[in-house]
Amino acid sequence: MTTITDPFSVVQAFLKAMEPLDYDAALRCVAPLCEYTNPPPLGTVHGPDGIRAVLEPFFSPTLENEFRVLRSAVDGNIVMLERLDRHRLADKWVELPVAGVFEVENGLIRYWRDYFDVATIMSEWPAA
Repeated sequence: MTTITDPFSVVQAFLKAMEPLDYDAALRCVAPLCEYTNPPPLGTVHGPDGIRAVLEPFFSPTLENEFRVLRSAVDGNIVMLERLDRHRLADKWVELPVAGVFEVENGLIRYWRDYFDVATIMSEWPAA
């Protein structure tokens, strides 16, 4: 569990840990039963292990990430972000516009849903 409880700060800490691909630090910001959903065909997973199972293989060609928050809105424990997610690969940066919704409870992210165009990222991503 994080020592931060402010919802926006919890989400910021999570994204900051994901920039250098520090999964252990990032997943300390996530509740045990967190629901994480991406657009189809990626779908929904639950908990830190499920999130790691999605993120680690996906980001395997990534040297670092940069999550630029362009706009944010907070309503109670709900954090909504418009982001530009940047991923540094061996030969280039790949950029993906993303809208994300996070719900934070007791200092942990319990719900996370990202909205983005899968075709945009897959057209730039290295083949597996």
